[in-house]
Amino acid sequence: MKKSYKRLVIDSATKYLYIALFDGNNEIAKFYEAGNNDHSVKLMTEIKRLFDNNNLKMDNIDEIIIGIGPGSYTGLRIGVVIAKMFGWNNNILVKTISSLALIASSYSGEKLIIPEIDARRGNSFLGAYINKGKRLELVKEEELTNLEDYKNSMELEYEVVSNGEPNIVKILESDLLISVNDIHGLNPNYLRITEAERNLK
Repeated sequence: MKKSYKRLVIDSATKYLYIALFDGNNEIAKFYEAGNNDHSVKLMTEIKRLFDNNNLKMDNIDEIIIGIGPGSYTGLRIGVVIAKMFGWNNNILVKTISSLALIASSYSGEKLIIPEIDARRGNSFLGAYINKGKRLELVKEEELTNLEDYKNSMELEYEVVSNGEPNIVKILESDLLISVNDIHGLNPNYLRITEAERNLK
C-alpha cells in the first residue's frame, strides 16, 4: 500500500446518509445526518463538498467502500449506483460492506449486537454481530424477519442498535469487506422475505 491511501466510504441504505473520506485509517472528513427522503439530492452534493473542502479529486481516491444494504430500496440503490459509476469511470477498487455491519460497528460494548433496520409491515432487516477486540465478527446471518421473533431466538445477552455513526477503523480491522471483481455485477443486497412471510401472503 502506498504511503497515502485514500478511501471514500458511502452508505445510503438507511434514513441516515453517511459519507466519509479516509487517509489510511485516519478520518479526513465526514457527513452523517438523517435525511428526509432526499439522499438522491444530498449524496452527490455532500461528496462534492467534502472533496472541495479537502482539495481532493476522484483521481486521488484509491478505494471506495460501499454499504450494499439491506435497506431502503431507493436510498440503497442510489449509493450503489454512485459507487459503481465512480469505480468504473476512474478504475478505483470497490469493496462492499453490509449496512447492518456498519450500524453494528457503532456499538462498543461486549453484548451481542443486533443491528436493526425497519423494513415495515412488522419486519426488520436484522443480523447478529459481536466485538472481538478491535474487530467486528458476524455471529448470525442477516435476514428479513420479525424483530421480536429474532430477539427470542438469541441465547446471549444482546443490544439492539437501530442507528449509529459507523466505526470504519473497526470495519477495516475486520474480515467483513468484500472486494468487487466485476463492477458491472455489483448489486444491492435487498434480502428476500422469509418463507413464513411468503406463506402468510
